[in-house]
Amino acid sequence: MRTLISDQDQEDEKALRRREKLTAFIREEAEAQGFDLCRITRPDSIPRAPERLRTFLDEGHHGTMAWMAETRERRADPKALWSEVRSIVLFGLNYGPDEDPRGILDRPDRAAISVYARNRDYHDVIKGRLKEIATRFAARAGEDVKVFVDTAPVMEKPLAEAAGLGWQGKHTNLVSRTHGSWLFLGSLFTTAELIVDAPETDHCGSCRACLDACPTAAFPAPYRLDARRCISYLTIEHKGPIDPEFRPLIGNRIYGCDDCLAACPWNKFAASASEMKLRAREDLKEPSIAFLLTLDDAAFRTFFSGSPVKRIGRDRFVRNVLIAAGNSGDPALIGQCLELARDPSPVVRGMAIWALKRLMRPEDFARFAQTRDVEDDPGVREEWRLAGAG
Repeated sequence: MRTLISDQDQEDEKALRRREKLTAFIREEAEAQGFDLCRITRPDSIPRAPERLRTFLDEGHHGTMAWMAETRERRADPKALWSEVRSIVLFGLNYGPDEDPRGILDRPDRAAISVYARNRDYHDVIKGRLKEIATRFAARAGEDVKVFVDTAPVMEKPLAEAAGLGWQGKHTNLVSRTHGSWLFLGSLFTTAELIVDAPETDHCGSCRACLDACPTAAFPAPYRLDARRCISYLTIEHKGPIDPEFRPLIGNRIYGCDDCLAACPWNKFAASASEMKLRAREDLKEPSIAFLLTLDDAAFRTFFSGSPVKRIGRDRFVRNVLIAAGNSGDPALIGQCLELARDPSPVVRGMAIWALKRLMRPEDFARFAQTRDVEDDPGVREEWRLAGAG
């Protein structure tokens, strides 16, 4: 009996040493690849996620993001995504700006681009590094691995909270005590058994700075987001005309919105990004609306080469810029808006009509309306109706 117990103890000790060595190895690899944080959790560490996701979807708060509902089962449970996973490693990479990104909102002639999109696409930056780590780890551990960066049905924020990277704040985004709201996340799933970290606790307290900062009241309650009212969703994910209710509230935000992130008091502990590929390009910090209105498809693709902005396409992008133009109050943009009112894209033509209605004197807009071409697109006809010229 003593021999059997001793043998079992030896096996347990051997297994523990293996977990410790593999855990230390992956942390060293994360540091070598420039990640700021690396923590580990189990695939069963987010038991409340399925219910929260179900509520979010049942209330329609995902808007037109049908892929969220289509991947509901795999998204809610890491084991449903990959049944063999035993450990999940979460990585955090700081992308903090060197100044408050809300400063540009007081400059209506300039366009506000979300901090995360002012340089290289973070998916490319992070995934390349995760693949390097995965290759080396698989060779060392003799285990299977898979890496994910945002595009797969992985609930990275709840997993990151369970792993101890931070907690999901009232704005539903991850908040770190060391990096505030400015963290990109990536994950590595593996069949290896690793040493897990303790989860982070919620440190929001009674603060509601992020909720109060939202221009469109997109938070029906703390820790709940209605994407249909979120400027990031409207300017990036939403493909058609943007509801007239939200256009004046969008201001000069042409791609995403950082207001709730920037308002978080925990950002006072965050440093600016050290990775050069994530630091803002000078020409994307405050581009002029007049310049962006000139971009045809080729120029758009060239200017935003390597940027995540490129993924929404020129037409949706110019739609956003026209909203900013209409909110600018600058009559110098009328000429460009008139040209775009005859653009091949219906969504561009429709938003140009809205911008012109706001920028032109009533009598000038009335004369312009009399010269309009016969419009077949129902969305553009609706814009004329809303403008009082239907």
